[in-house]
Amino acid sequence: MAKYRVLSKEVLDGFDKYKYSAVDTNPLSNYVMHPFWNNVVKIVPLWIAPNVLTLAGFLLMVLNFITMIYYDLDFYASSRDHPEFPPIPNWVWLMCAINNFLSHTLDGIDGKQARRTGTSSPLGEMFDHGLDSWASFFIPVAMYSIYGRGEHGVEVFRVYLVLLGVNFCFIASHWEKYNTGILFLPWGYDISQVAMSSVYLLTFFTGYEFWKFTLFGMSGSEYFEIIMYIGFAFSIPITVWNIYIGYRDKTGKMLSFSESCRPLVSTILLFVLMITWAKFSSYEIIQRHPRIFYCTTGTVFSNIACRLIIAQMSNTRCELVNWLLVPLFSIVMTVCFLSLGVLEFYILTAYCIFVTVSHIHFGVCVVRELCTFLNVNAFTIPTNILAEGNTEPECSVVGLG
Repeated sequence: MAKYRVLSKEVLDGFDKYKYSAVDTNPLSNYVMHPFWNNVVKIVPLWIAPNVLTLAGFLLMVLNFITMIYYDLDFYASSRDHPEFPPIPNWVWLMCAINNFLSHTLDGIDGKQARRTGTSSPLGEMFDHGLDSWASFFIPVAMYSIYGRGEHGVEVFRVYLVLLGVNFCFIASHWEKYNTGILFLPWGYDISQVAMSSVYLLTFFTGYEFWKFTLFGMSGSEYFEIIMYIGFAFSIPITVWNIYIGYRDKTGKMLSFSESCRPLVSTILLFVLMITWAKFSSYEIIQRHPRIFYCTTGTVFSNIACRLIIAQMSNTRCELVNWLLVPLFSIVMTVCFLSLGVLEFYILTAYCIFVTVSHIHFGVCVVRELCTFLNVNAFTIPTNILAEGNTEPECSVVGLG
């Protein structure tokens, strides 16, 4: 009986030929973060595998998310006009600041640790960016707990649109690499991580009331919203321009228009389906259960992004429609034509659990199959490889475990 595999022989052969190529022009990264990370990685024991650092950083973000679920499930804890919901304890903001800082640092040194230990491989980049795609919805959701709903807050659907904007910027950078062969690292990632840690820390010292201000007729939360959209407005045109340059100078993959846009189809379908669900729900599902709605979107998006990352790293054709969108389509059509009441909540919860389990299973299978094919270990460093490692931390700008 044939063994179940998620990666075809063509994909695996593509990984065997893969060469990492990236461009990072962000001054914050080049002149602040990388010098800092080059010193930090020196204190990391050589026996710690780079992917352990990557996974630990991601789990710290998950810990922040779970803590916020416990203290602020529906984003009312920081709303002064909803006193029935107790405020988030002040120590949580300090914990989130520390965790966010450590997560960013671990994500910055994993590739440097790979260089030090001589364990660089395509698996590390796949693992790093795959987890980043799942974590990309944490930033807007975390910020929402600071501002909350109600007075000086933002309506849940508007925050959802910001989440979709963050997701689209992430997928755009890998769509860009799919067409050009080069990963142009976006400036927004390091800037947003430093800003997020700073906002958490400031909230710890001043309290969430600090953000309850109005300036020139707009609240602090609305300024955050505007800043995010300005970032989107700068990011997407740069991506399109880099792809155009690849065609103009014939340095890219020279795909046809339909093939070049293929990676965006599943993401756009996901956004359309989820927005349709939110707008046509007779139960007002996104208003009643925003966090589950956000998490569901972020998880399906991550699966789409991971499959694109695999395609661009293996130089194979990206899938057109992600299979997780098939049950979603059926759910959304049912919601549009039937009034399901509270049953809609149970359907959303079941779908969220289903896509989460499916995504984790997919990720585990990908890691196992790449480990077997590349003859590498995901979370340990063989003694013979460690003995030959390069102890210099100077290395690439993303994690290659």
